Amino acid sequence: MAHYTVYVDDNFHYMDEDERYKLRDFPDCASATAVCKGIVDDFLIHAAKEKDCTPTELYSQYTAFGEDPWIQTDDPNCRFSAWTYAEARSRELASKPEPIDS
Repeated sequence: MAHYTVYVDDNFHYMDEDERYKLRDFPDCASATAVCKGIVDDFLIHAAKEKDCTPTELYSQYTAFGEDPWIQTDDPNCRFSAWTYAEARSRELASKPEPIDS
């Protein structure tokens, strides 16, 4: 039986394992993924409300200051990238469109 453990890194302290914490174990990939998405969404929604920004600006805020949840598992089919998810959600949540290059 596979195990799904969610850990959370701090983007502000990139690659500093001392800033990592274990959130908890989950019974399945879907539950672990949903919690990871919720962590990213909490940051992005709050940041988008505070600042009128483009998707690129919102994503940049996330990669600099947000929490980076990930799933440790032996299930090869359970994959989640917080940065990939945040990039897509930033396009949905940002209030200003990207500037058009002329």
